[in-house]
Amino acid sequence: MNMSKSEMVKETSLKPSRRSLPCLVQSYTYSQSLSQSTSLFQSNESESQAPTSVTSISVDKAAQVNAENKKDSVLNCSFTDLSDFCLALGKDKDYMDESEHANYDRSRLIRDSVFKDKSESKPKLLSKNDMNYIASSGLLFKDGKKRIDYILVYRKSSIQYDRRNTFEKNLRAEGLMLEKEPAVANPDIMFIKIHIPWDTLCKYAERLNIRMPFRKKCYYTDRKKESMGRMKKNLKNILNWMPKNPMILDKSVFPDLEVSECYTGPFSRARIHHFIINNKDTFFSNAARSRIVYHVLQRTKYENGISKVGICKLINNGAYEAAFPPHEGAYKSSQPIKTHGPQNNRHLLYERWARWGMWYKHQPLDLIRRYFGEKIGLYFAWLGWYTGMLIPAAIVGLCVFFYGLFTMNRSQVSQEICAASEVIMCPLCDKNCSLQRLNDSCIYAKVTYLFDNGGTVFFAIFMAIWATVFLEFWKRRRSILTYAWDLIEWEEEEETVRPQFEAKYYTMERVNPITGKPEPHQPFSDKITRLLISVSGIFFMISLVITAVFAVVVYRLVVMEQFASFKWSFIKQHWQFATSAAGVCINFVIIMMLNVAYEKVAYLLTNLEYPRTESEWENSFALKMFLFQFVNLNSSIFYIAFFLGRFVGHPGNYNKLFNRWRLEECHPSGCLIDLCLQMSVIMFLKQIWNNFMELGYPLIQNWWSRHKIKRGNQDASIPQWENDWNLQPMNIHGLMDEYLEMVLQFGFTTIFVAAFPLAPLLALLNNIIEIRLDAYKFVTQWRRPLPARATDIGIWYGILEGIGILAVITNAFVIAITSDYIPRLVYEYKYGPCADQLENGNNCLKGYVNNSLSFFNLSELGIGKSGYCRYRDYRGPPWSSKPYEFTLQYWHILAARLAFIIVFEHLVFGIKSFIAFLIPDIPQDLYDRIRREKYLVQEMMYEAELEHLQQQRKKSGQPVHHEWP
Repeated sequence: MNMSKSEMVKETSLKPSRRSLPCLVQSYTYSQSLSQSTSLFQSNESESQAPTSVTSISVDKAAQVNAENKKDSVLNCSFTDLSDFCLALGKDKDYMDESEHANYDRSRLIRDSVFKDKSESKPKLLSKNDMNYIASSGLLFKDGKKRIDYILVYRKSSIQYDRRNTFEKNLRAEGLMLEKEPAVANPDIMFIKIHIPWDTLCKYAERLNIRMPFRKKCYYTDRKKESMGRMKKNLKNILNWMPKNPMILDKSVFPDLEVSECYTGPFSRARIHHFIINNKDTFFSNAARSRIVYHVLQRTKYENGISKVGICKLINNGAYEAAFPPHEGAYKSSQPIKTHGPQNNRHLLYERWARWGMWYKHQPLDLIRRYFGEKIGLYFAWLGWYTGMLIPAAIVGLCVFFYGLFTMNRSQVSQEICAASEVIMCPLCDKNCSLQRLNDSCIYAKVTYLFDNGGTVFFAIFMAIWATVFLEFWKRRRSILTYAWDLIEWEEEEETVRPQFEAKYYTMERVNPITGKPEPHQPFSDKITRLLISVSGIFFMISLVITAVFAVVVYRLVVMEQFASFKWSFIKQHWQFATSAAGVCINFVIIMMLNVAYEKVAYLLTNLEYPRTESEWENSFALKMFLFQFVNLNSSIFYIAFFLGRFVGHPGNYNKLFNRWRLEECHPSGCLIDLCLQMSVIMFLKQIWNNFMELGYPLIQNWWSRHKIKRGNQDASIPQWENDWNLQPMNIHGLMDEYLEMVLQFGFTTIFVAAFPLAPLLALLNNIIEIRLDAYKFVTQWRRPLPARATDIGIWYGILEGIGILAVITNAFVIAITSDYIPRLVYEYKYGPCADQLENGNNCLKGYVNNSLSFFNLSELGIGKSGYCRYRDYRGPPWSSKPYEFTLQYWHILAARLAFIIVFEHLVFGIKSFIAFLIPDIPQDLYDRIRREKYLVQEMMYEAELEHLQQQRKKSGQPVHHEWP
């Protein structure tokens, strides 16, 4: 809503009865009489003839004096005795049962007078009233009185005149008011301004079950909570003397957003006298008005036929160019906000949220929700929560990295590799590779130790627990937000059927078991058939991804020989690094190219399924896009982590692809360095590309649009709706791209974190930029999106839980298979010098490098050299009875790896389940408050109906009863 608490109608307390005295002993809430509220709705709106800029309830002076008297009397009420409370209500003395409530402890009722006074002292966003501001922004019809709720745009040169004419006539028949105005900068563009009158608003608000406020909240607490409240108050007074947290926003600048200060209920024209209506122009918020208009636009026909319906189809076939709600004005002002205040909500969001200088501040989530809707508000709430939770993960990851950095030179393995100047390694390719000494890979060994040290296992367990804590506490955070934003019961009541679904299955109806009304129904056989086709398409695209990865693998095998004989000495010396880097870059280009095809295929398959509701469509589309892009991004990483160098054979008997190309082998220091390189390059390049496409591309387009307007119209004044038209539209898929980017990043942060502990730090730095980048984009570069509602982040939460489970499994395999943690552990306790307790623990890995390398006779290679070379494996030497066969140590290591995977997974899953059990989804005090409010709402509705019925009896001269007749 756009009202502040100080502007809200103050309603008289309900008359006490046997059923609801605790609710009725609430602080002063004043309202006009029920007859006045009823007459407000019954009086027909005459906006088309002589609308007023501000419409208010007509109240005579006597009623105002009585209201002030009631206000004063209630303020002075001590609530020490029930009779005093009844006298404070004014003239009317109503029935009460003192015997039932005489001992009731009224001190437990929290009166909101203190909060009321504080809220009234805050500066208001609008100096006089909302309509004066709207007039100053130019967001009105030509008469200067009707506000613009929606904008349609079309080209005069378009040949779809008949469709537009029919569509606009049907819109007027639905009760909307339309006004056309040509564009200033482009004579071919025509704007249609849409205004929805009061009667139409009420009709569709009732049809959509939009919840509206009807009573100020009163809170009930026990003595324990009272004492805790006093302790918090004393602690707050102490903290006021301390320096303020610089991250906290200055709330004195923000308007009073009246979050959860009123009980709400589904709007009903028959019970309009229950609702708090101070000004019918501001009773419904801008977001609610836009949603109602969009609902009408989506269900209005433009031709005869069931499927010829909706503004989206008209935009797709070119009848209209765009449809959007207008921004509230400019986001910049020549006057400073500190001295003159914000001009509008958009200006306030820019100054206190979207500017880069506010990167360290908390987000104004209530204002974001008010301007962009609950769906976008929940996205930024989740993004902020995710970013905040990344701080401890980044700190621990950085500690693990620095631990490896400081102990790198003391590592026994690194010291042995760097000192192995006499150890000759077997060539890693067939033709152009020369023999190398083991100490040539000294630098690679030290870099590998940074990510493969004693803290790796601890960090993997920590990140698995962190993912669970993050998701569990997000559920608690979401429950608090949904309560504060009045979304607790929204999903079941207001989910509507998609027009495409209605048009497709209008001949197949069945009675909805919830509402009892007939609605279109998709037969089970048709649904299964479409799902099978969709699943087949998904598997085809995934197979295409695997084919692309296979092509990159073949490329690496082909260029490996070329880089080994390259003319540049640096490339020739580091040919393995050059091969990996080139493969990563080519893989990234393929990923970006395939993403374009994935989006179109996912869109086609989702529409083929004909989901019933918008949320089902979004969830289905999001799941497909996630599967495509997750496989696309991580398939090459999975190859390097679990397949690279695992099936190469041994010198003299290498496995070859198509009997031509020798399979790629790991570096002498291990495959982990290749995995780190693959993850870091893809993560870094993808974040750079995403940030450019999200902000850089719209900035260039908007700059070019403004340049063309200035060049053609030097002195023209561009209205707000035309400025909005020149901005870029929000992505057609809404927040899907934003969530997908962050969820894929969450996968990078958790799935292979054992191989790259700096991933949380990179994600944290990116998200700090991402929040302000998205904010700047929403406020300045995009047209205002439809303020949609939502209760959660949709299917993304389930995807995040799935990633958390997959992360435990992959990290277990990375530690056990990709890293050398298990071979070192087996050597330390079975084959090393500490196995027989002959030396202390500091030298338990002495001789590990020599033990991990096998011997091969160079004369068998046919390169004209004799002697022995070494290679990474556990095979018998040429002089053994079974040369080049796996040794017993190999099977010991394999068994230890499998045992570690099982123990690690069960341990971490057990800890995750235990933590999830300990953390409830809803805080207990919030749960009690929700149940309490449901009870109070029922009681207040009962009392309001009883009071209304008594007044009707008084008017008709019938006797008045104090309970239901």
